[in-house]
Amino acid sequence: MSEPGAVGPVRPVAAALARYAGLLGAVLLTVAGWWGGALPDAPLVTRLADVWRAPHGPGVLGCWLVGTLLLVGAWWSLRWGAPSTRWAYLTAGLWSLPLLCAPPLGSRDVYSYVCQGWSWTHGADPYRVGVAAAGCPWTDAVSPIWRDTPAPYGPFFVLLAGLAVLAGGGLVGALVLLRVVAVAGLLLAALCLPGLARAVGVPTRRAAWLVLACPLVGVHLAAGAHNDAIGLGLVLFGLLVLVRKPGMPRALVVAGVLLGLAVAVKAVAVVVLPFAALAAVLGRYTWRALLRDTGWLAGGVLAAVLGCSLVTGLGLGWVAGLARSGDSEQWTSPPTAVGFVVDYAGALAGREPHAVPVARLVALVLLAALVVGLWWWAWTALRRLNDARQRVVRLAAARPRVALTGAGLALAATVLLAPVFHPWYAVWPLALLAVATRSPARTVWFVAPCAVAALLVLPDGTNLARFTKAPGAILMTALLVVLVAWAIRARRAH
Repeated sequence: MSEPGAVGPVRPVAAALARYAGLLGAVLLTVAGWWGGALPDAPLVTRLADVWRAPHGPGVLGCWLVGTLLLVGAWWSLRWGAPSTRWAYLTAGLWSLPLLCAPPLGSRDVYSYVCQGWSWTHGADPYRVGVAAAGCPWTDAVSPIWRDTPAPYGPFFVLLAGLAVLAGGGLVGALVLLRVVAVAGLLLAALCLPGLARAVGVPTRRAAWLVLACPLVGVHLAAGAHNDAIGLGLVLFGLLVLVRKPGMPRALVVAGVLLGLAVAVKAVAVVVLPFAALAAVLGRYTWRALLRDTGWLAGGVLAAVLGCSLVTGLGLGWVAGLARSGDSEQWTSPPTAVGFVVDYAGALAGREPHAVPVARLVALVLLAALVVGLWWWAWTALRRLNDARQRVVRLAAARPRVALTGAGLALAATVLLAPVFHPWYAVWPLALLAVATRSPARTVWFVAPCAVAALLVLPDGTNLARFTKAPGAILMTALLVVLVAWAIRARRAH
């Protein structure tokens, strides 16, 4: 019997072609990384022309482009599902092997992590001073825009970065250990995916393939060692505990601690908490049951966040650092793109450009309203089942599906409406929606943006959006207008 929501079997030839095309792509990306990746002493690119004039410039670009297209194409070709769950895991692992042998790819953020860990271990507060002011000996490897900004990451990750610096004994050792942390987060996610997918009725072979074989995961989370990997792994683990043991106080506290640690890595995990509360309820959905079970969950979250703040001695200063994450202005953030276009139009009328901060503020207000609306939709959908026949069975099946779908959509809204967007941000909604979406056809809506996002950066971390500001902003704004018009028309049709 086929799995629920499965598409027809994948032909062995097509599967083998996808596996080895992706492996070749991963090898080419690794070669591009050693030639022109985010190496500590690599010159920073300030103009697109500099890429071509740099040593091995055409070779770097050629390997990176061909490798990325092969990896994205192989992943996309099996978007309906791999031949089997085991095949998906083995292929994703095979692709990761060369990428784990590469230098940091697609970003220089890992150097920021190391310097923030160094700052904390040497008595400086990374939430008050930038790594340059703290005196980090590896500041030159950090992107210039982030050398003077405080850390926007939670105390648990600063603790992990500090331990990596102490145990690593130097820059290379710290980089290796931070990559180990990232791989541990991905392994944790890989362990949780089957349980979450089965709870919703999604084929594991599809969910595992969409998440683990995604080029953004291999390039940015594994090779780039982004802290999103450990944060996402903790979120999925916490949700799995809730799905398997709702309503049990001890399990709720454990899940809360896991989710709290995720928040103490990266604040985006906060968006998941309201929907985790829905997964925590066992039996009938009433306000009393919600408050009872959410209390245990919230206790675990607060214990983890406050515990990390006390252990590190850093308090809650990291919250203020979040405001500086928007210092980078790129059209890949939809509200920023709209602000650019308004400023361009205003410049033609002789007005000063001030629209970007306003557009970002409006987007954050809209985001808050969307998250509240999504939660209310999920709560209402579950409440409707309270008085239905066989409600115990129906609630047990609907609870994980509604909670995970709501969390995934809320993360997607957060990624789209945030002041800044980087390609690896898309992995958060991808992971939740991959295990919550039963219809194979609907996966295209979140798989396609991830495929496009994989093409946005060069191996040294240079974002191509920097060199396409005006046309990119205009295209992004036009796309938003088209999508809004389509959504309005579809709503009227129903």
